[in-house]
Amino acid sequence: MRPAAVLLVTALGLGTCGGVAAQQASFDHTKHAKLFPSCIACHAGAITANASLWPDSAGCGACHDDKIERAVRWQAPQPGRYNLRFDHLTHAAHMKDRSVTCVACHADAGAPWMTVRGPVPEPCLTCHGVQAAHLAAPDSACATCHLPLAQATSLTATDVAHFDAPPDHQQPGFATAAGHGAAAKRASPVAASCATCHARDFCLQCHVDAPERTTIQALAPDPRSTAIVARLAAPPSHGEPGFLGTHGGLSRRAPETCGTCHTRESCLSCHLGKPAVAAKLPPAGPGRSAGAAIVRRAPPSHAEGFLARHAADARTGQANCVGCHVRADCLECHRPDAGRAAGYHPAGFLARHPAAAYGRETSCSDCHATGSFCSTCHTRAGLTARGPLEPGYHDANTFFIAGHGGAARQSLETCVTCHTERDCLQCHSAVAGRHFNPHGPGFNAAVLLKKNPQMCTACHGENIPSQ
Repeated sequence: MRPAAVLLVTALGLGTCGGVAAQQASFDHTKHAKLFPSCIACHAGAITANASLWPDSAGCGACHDDKIERAVRWQAPQPGRYNLRFDHLTHAAHMKDRSVTCVACHADAGAPWMTVRGPVPEPCLTCHGVQAAHLAAPDSACATCHLPLAQATSLTATDVAHFDAPPDHQQPGFATAAGHGAAAKRASPVAASCATCHARDFCLQCHVDAPERTTIQALAPDPRSTAIVARLAAPPSHGEPGFLGTHGGLSRRAPETCGTCHTRESCLSCHLGKPAVAAKLPPAGPGRSAGAAIVRRAPPSHAEGFLARHAADARTGQANCVGCHVRADCLECHRPDAGRAAGYHPAGFLARHPAAAYGRETSCSDCHATGSFCSTCHTRAGLTARGPLEPGYHDANTFFIAGHGGAARQSLETCVTCHTERDCLQCHSAVAGRHFNPHGPGFNAAVLLKKNPQMCTACHGENIPSQ
């Protein structure tokens, strides 16, 4: 909310609120009413340039000399904390109507002479033609009397925290974009009334899209503005039944509306498996609000008993799973002992796992260290090659060597579990061994040579053919 500025001035516009009472306790204007026919006798600075607004203590000593009156010690108050765009000299120069005197601001109407009080907003509003109560004054009137918060350097964060909010800030819907957002845009680039009480830091309590908002960037930065606390709250639409199921379509149609409160990371709290859904939202970073804190919750389908059936659901509706899950989620349970984890592989999988590995049904290396896990099992079973062309590992597939080229091209990572390049070169080197050509039909040597000639040297050495 944007509270209106308060008047933090003494009886003559320079002390603190507390200073008014303290000063009046030490100087009783009423007792001196017969001695001073004019305020200017003591407060010459109100109409004279370079003169002090406060009387000299030596002047008090003319009477208070312990002979005529008892001696007193008087000290002018320190400059106070205020955000007024006010100067006595400027106002005195513009007062064509000489009937406007000091008492117009510093005394109640009809009060006896020297019955002094601190200034109140009503006389200011009357003189400036504002026909409304102080906090209900039009937005355009705020800057007439008040400085922007960033320029009111004497105010403390505590002063800012005690600003009173105008009545319109209490209206339903003011916190929405149509409420305070429209009010901020009444002047370009930002309404002066907003800058009276707010600075950019205040907006950063909610707005993720602050760098993209010209009205927010038009405000000067000032950390004191966060003394007025704003809390990010979900709009009513987010509480409607079924919103969780429809919010995706809404975000695609108008991502800028989501970007007010949500960062890219906000969406990825749930959508781990689909980072593209948050691509149009701004990333978290300096100059932005932290945005909405999203708590990841399981959908209704994950109710009691889901653990027992989730494997079947995953196989039939994997597209739904990847909306929120990545493979790492599965591995939290299935990685600890992947070889014995019940339910991870279907019954009988061991018998057909070579085909599953070649077909890349899943990525074996996510759970298994293929260099050790596979060889440990196969060595124990006696399925180990005793030489490059000897029986052993591939005995289950008769004449495997005749088709091993296709298998290697399809899943080379399974080959390197046991084989090194040296094994291949015993047959496929062009400079030694059996000189078998590994290139299939349609092989374009010129293209491969251009892309990576170093690969060709493994078989051809330095004598790489151009055709």
